[in-house]
Amino acid sequence: MRPAILPWRWGGAAVVATLLVACAAHAAEPNFEPSADLLAAARKEGKLVLYTANFLDTEQAVAKRFAQRFGIQIEIVRAPTGQLITRVKSEAAANRMIADVIDFTDRIEARGMIELFAPYAPPNAADYPQIARTGDRLWPRSGNAWTIAYNSELVKDPPKSWADLTKPEFGKYHLGQTVVVAGGGPFNRAMFERKVVGEDYWTKQAALKPALFPSQAPMVDAMIRGEIAIAPLVTQLAIPLAAQGAPIKWFFAPEGVPVTVFCAGMAKGARNPNAA
Repeated sequence: MRPAILPWRWGGAAVVATLLVACAAHAAEPNFEPSADLLAAARKEGKLVLYTANFLDTEQAVAKRFAQRFGIQIEIVRAPTGQLITRVKSEAAANRMIADVIDFTDRIEARGMIELFAPYAPPNAADYPQIARTGDRLWPRSGNAWTIAYNSELVKDPPKSWADLTKPEFGKYHLGQTVVVAGGGPFNRAMFERKVVGEDYWTKQAALKPALFPSQAPMVDAMIRGEIAIAPLVTQLAIPLAAQGAPIKWFFAPEGVPVTVFCAGMAKGARNPNAA
């Protein structure tokens, strides 16, 4: 079993509207104010180390705001979930845990190493449905959704659906794919493709010889450079890069939108537990 797949069948406008409403609601919430003792202890530690499968630009924005609010620096170690899991297990086996906070895309893998996380509940723990958390150790911190993206300078007649990514006419544009072993996000997308588009989907797409990438970051770089032209891309990359003027356009496909909710927790034996 892997993380649940959420094949949302909303239109793109509905998804974006929902996200905007959620952001507005979040903005209206009062800021969390830590106790004076907790803040003093955290500032004495001075920093925390974050292991994350999220994208670096996103986490750097969080780290900047966190430092402004609390005067505590976040050291970010970013890698695909598969690599992070190997690293965390190795550190734990050597009794040398470096991470203070760990954020994975693969909840099932994280559950399998639950003993490496410390008990913790955020101040708004009661707001989370039971299905969104694992006991008192793993909590949803971030997430992303899959789009179909393309280099708008190269592709003038883009695909319109997931099914289109198996059509020979789109093979000439050099498709890209993130390998499943990269983490929970690509696995969710692959299972969505199998269940919703068809069990022969991968065989049909393989005939087009897509370029395979170990994670989304190098794949989107290849798309911007024009080495590939079309690929599934997560919202956390597609939306900001398009807004920044990269030659990327994206859309939510009509068959549905696979969504991955990350899971995060505090590492047991963390060196900076108060900052974490």
